[in-house]
Amino acid sequence: MKLEPSHALTWKRGRRRPASALFLLLLGTLLSGQGVYIHAKALLAQILLERAFAQTIMTGRDTKPWSWADTFPVARITVPRLNASAIALAGSSGQALAFGPGHVERSAEPGERGLAVFSAHRDTHFRFLKDIAIGDEILLTRRDGRTFRYRADRATIVRFDATGLDPLSEETALVLSTCWPFDAVTQGPLRYVLHATLQHEKTPVM
Repeated sequence: MKLEPSHALTWKRGRRRPASALFLLLLGTLLSGQGVYIHAKALLAQILLERAFAQTIMTGRDTKPWSWADTFPVARITVPRLNASAIALAGSSGQALAFGPGHVERSAEPGERGLAVFSAHRDTHFRFLKDIAIGDEILLTRRDGRTFRYRADRATIVRFDATGLDPLSEETALVLSTCWPFDAVTQGPLRYVLHATLQHEKTPVM
């Protein structure tokens, strides 16, 4: 068997290093580019949602944020103390929840008798729920422009199939729900459910 000189082996290894470095550089650039693209896409979506919600309030007609959307903005949820705000969408499908909180089907309209239930992902649009304190003010602006003030009263941890929420409840309340624990990396059966009671309609400042 013919053995290559040690300097030849060293030379071949040296050729591999630049190739490996170039591959890692290209991979890093690709991943970084994808991250920037996803972030930019999310920012653009929020701008379009804000614009569609403003258009809905102004015209009184439901406005899709983009032509192929299968949902539309129905409310803005704001927590003043946390400087947190999110545009909520009609329905709680996976596509709706990808862009904002969803107004759960067959739950009450905000400000009306019954439970108005909104759901969102814990690591995006409802990330602020982990910082809400009992007594915090929550403002909810409907698509007709009316704003209602709620007070956070209590929070519970329940299984997704045992929330005990009754859409036909006689109380006028708001429920914000997301997955729990907040720092989990996989989805589990538990849900964090924040209950808030209607205080009054907030009169616009003229």
